[in-house]
Parts: sequence; structure tokens; C-alpha cells
Amino acid sequence: MKKAGVPQGTKHRTRHQLALEMLDQHGANLPHRWITGDDEMGRPYWFRRELQQRGEQYLLAVPSNSLIRDLEVEPPTGSGKGRPPNRPWVCVADWLASQPATAWTRLDVRDGAKGPLIVESLKRRVAARTDKQQQAPDEVLVAIRYKDRDDQRVVKTDYYFSNASAETGLLEFARVAKAEHRIEECLQRGKSEAGLGDYEVRNWVGWHHHQTLSLIATWFLVSETRRGKKMDTGDHPSTNPGRHLTNLAPRVPMRFAIQHRTRAKAAIDTQRVGSPLPLEAA
Repeated sequence: MKKAGVPQGTKHRTRHQLALEMLDQHGANLPHRWITGDDEMGRPYWFRRELQQRGEQYLLAVPSNSLIRDLEVEPPTGSGKGRPPNRPWVCVADWLASQPATAWTRLDVRDGAKGPLIVESLKRRVAARTDKQQQAPDEVLVAIRYKDRDDQRVVKTDYYFSNASAETGLLEFARVAKAEHRIEECLQRGKSEAGLGDYEVRNWVGWHHHQTLSLIATWFLVSETRRGKKMDTGDHPSTNPGRHLTNLAPRVPMRFAIQHRTRAKAAIDTQRVGSPLPLEAA
């Protein structure tokens, strides 16, 4: 019996190449407004350029040592001789540390397990450095930082590049950034609850079967979790489903109540005076 190994002609491709390939093949079938990813996806400029050429709107995380030029400050004045000086390159983390406290905007993103999730964010029109040490076209730098609930100490700061309009609101950028984290949470849930990372297969087809079934199981768990959160007390049926029937079965009197059959029938008719409660109103 011939084993189904890796198909002939399959070559190694980076995660960026695979992402672009899947986007070209299935992007039209999956309605979306944003492309988002972690700092490994956002690091290379050529990948962001490819998304731009495809007409995609992205918000991609980038490392803290990414170099930028702040396009919202005046360039340095020259001596009048030779080429005029350009804005200096600066590490995004160092640039952020030089910003005043008034530059940050406080945002209430969503409700968390311990109360509202509060973050602080700012945006700036910048130019990043390309792989060839040149200046890339304009992008929007978005920084989001998270603070400890008790002592308000900054515990995490994320940096993003986006090709969206500079007029895009900070709340929209924060919403998309949180969606990127939720994708990671779904993958982690697939590994911990649906066996996404626990596979022992010996062929190419078996691996794809395992991944497909695990992802479907994860999708089911996420859907059930969302459905459970939307339920209210009105969604639960009564513990006495018989009262929803329009034709209730007549009650059978016990032997000791035979002499009171007329009175029992009258009691039943009295209970049926009201019309049955509709199912959707229960």
C-alpha cells in the first residue's frame, strides 16, 4: 500500500507567502475589511506592500525596534548647501517614550472578566524603513498600551503599522487590534480543547484531516460559547411543557374521587378558562 506523503513539487514557502496565496484563492469568498497579524507578519515591508497592491486594508503588529520617520514634525533646517536634511530615523519604542502624556487617548474597548478593558492609544503618520534601507510610503503608526488595574503601571505596549486613512478613529484601530488577539486565543483554544496540536499522523492527507476536524470542533465550541452568552431567562422553556399544549388530555380521577366527578370536571374547566400561553412568549 502506497503511503500518501508530501505531494511532488511542493516547495517550502514562508508564512507570508502562504498567507498571500490563501488570500488570492479564498479572499473573495470571505467578506472582510481588515488584514491583521502579529509582529512576525508585519515585520517585512514587502508583505505590507503586497497587501497594499491587492487593495487590502491592514493593521499589522511590528517589533519595537522598527525604524520610523515622524512625518508630522518639521524636518530639520539645512545650511542651504547640498541636499536638505531629512527627518532622522528613530526606533519606534524610543520615539514613543518621548511622547507627552497628553498624546495618549484613553479607550474603553470592551467588557472583560474583571470589568471594562481600558487601554491607551495614539496614532501618528510615519514612514517606515524598507528592506533596502529606503523610505517606504506613508503609513499610520498605532500604539496601544495596557496598564495594571491597581497601580496603573504600563504592563504591555503593542505597535502597529496600517495603510488605513489617517482619519480612522483610534477606537476602530483598537477594535481591530483586539480581534487579532482573539484569533490567537481561538488557536490556543483549539490546541487545549480540540487537540489541534496533538496529532500522530504519517501522511500528508491524515495531517490535513486532523487539522480540519480540530478547527471545525473549535469553531463549534466558540459558537456555543457565544450563543450561551446571548441567552436570557426568557430563552429557557418551562419545566411544565404540558401547559403549552392546546388540547390538554382530560384528567383521570382517582378511585376515591369518583363520587365527586362533576366537581372535578368543573375544576378542570375553570383552569382552562385562560387561553394557552404561546410558545415564544414562555
